[in-house]
Amino acid sequence: MRITAENRFKKLIVIGDRILIKPQKPDERTASGLYLPPGVQEKEKVQQGYVIKTGPGYAIPVAVDDEPWKSDEDQVKYVPLQAKEGDLAIFLLSGATEIMYENDKYFIVPQSAILMLEREEDL
Repeated sequence: MRITAENRFKKLIVIGDRILIKPQKPDERTASGLYLPPGVQEKEKVQQGYVIKTGPGYAIPVAVDDEPWKSDEDQVKYVPLQAKEGDLAIFLLSGATEIMYENDKYFIVPQSAILMLEREEDL
């Protein structure tokens, strides 16, 4: 399979309540005009970035029934996550795990570490 911009993330599977976020480039200058090195910007406690991919959500426990008429498909049910692909997420860096994928930096963040989402479409 050839990796293109369209199918770059299709082979990634995000597990559970986790969200894959591409960090947004921080401002290089402060409001007063001072230039900040990247190390200072990355140590902020709160970061922001765009949601690239989300997991299925929180798994709901399934009651064990031995009824022969029940089908075995779709036994696991999920409570969906609030975050959707394309949202701008503001999250706590302390709850995030930094990864490198195809020479780009991403964060895997649990939904509990996300403080706020900004969505382009109306709610």
